[in-house]
Amino acid sequence: MRARLHLLKKIKTCEFFMPGMVDTRIHASQYSYTGTALDLPLLEWLNTYTFPVEAKYKDLGFANNVYTKVVRRTVKNSPTTACYFATMHTDASLLLGELADKFGQRALVGKVCMDSNSAVPQYKESPSECKEETDPFIKELLKKGDCNGPTDEKLEIFRETGSAISHCPNSNISICSGMLNVRNVLNHKVKLGLGTDVAGGYSPSMLDAMRRTLDTSKTLTIQDPQHKTLSFEEVFRLATLGGSEALSLDDQIGNFVVGKDFDALRVNVCVPDGPIDLFPGEGPKVILEKFLNLGDNRNITEVYVAGRRVVPFPDT
Repeated sequence: MRARLHLLKKIKTCEFFMPGMVDTRIHASQYSYTGTALDLPLLEWLNTYTFPVEAKYKDLGFANNVYTKVVRRTVKNSPTTACYFATMHTDASLLLGELADKFGQRALVGKVCMDSNSAVPQYKESPSECKEETDPFIKELLKKGDCNGPTDEKLEIFRETGSAISHCPNSNISICSGMLNVRNVLNHKVKLGLGTDVAGGYSPSMLDAMRRTLDTSKTLTIQDPQHKTLSFEEVFRLATLGGSEALSLDDQIGNFVVGKDFDALRVNVCVPDGPIDLFPGEGPKVILEKFLNLGDNRNITEVYVAGRRVVPFPDT
């Protein structure tokens, strides 16, 4: 605590601490082709790009190279979790389960449902037709899922079962799978966090996830003027506390409540040659909004995970 107070005293008016952002969905094994290969529907995309690349991970040199880079790229934005596609039952997915058992909830393994209707052609019923309360496959997927266009009935099932949704707007747009009505999800009191969904999404940045969540919400308002657009404050909550709630980690991280782990970003909006300009009279709310809309990794000067500074990275 004394060290933390010392840091706070040193902070200038254009610097602040904020809770660490929580990426609720990222596929580390897909990172090598992030930003490319977004020309196909989901299942064709998996067969053409994902599965052949995943086969390369038997080469430990290749695996070490990719995972070193993905960790360095993502840790500056948030602690992240491991996820795998629901229809895959490979040695890799089994290994993730072993890691989750070994390291506890900080190494969660997620399941994916209803990315798009084409994702489950091997089942007799599409996600829009199946009966979640009786279908054991879908009932299992509801434990953690990502879905587009859930009906009010399905959202009630999500709420009743304590299930969570990972909203990944970049990948939803990139692979043309739809636009989630986050407002409707929140109205049903379903837990929801944001994710990058690399490499279906082409950006590993949670700042990008927040911006595209706002863009999606505004697009829905264009389509339906009765739709209430999300505010940047609501999206900020989804990227922090919302993500921790979706992963059942809200008793440990997500905000600065006393007793939780100190997961935090130190943000400097006045970093030299940075992307943000400040002007007289701008208060904390305006400064935060400017960072969320204009900022990038140059503005994130330090990252703390459970009280330990992990950025800047050590030289070794």
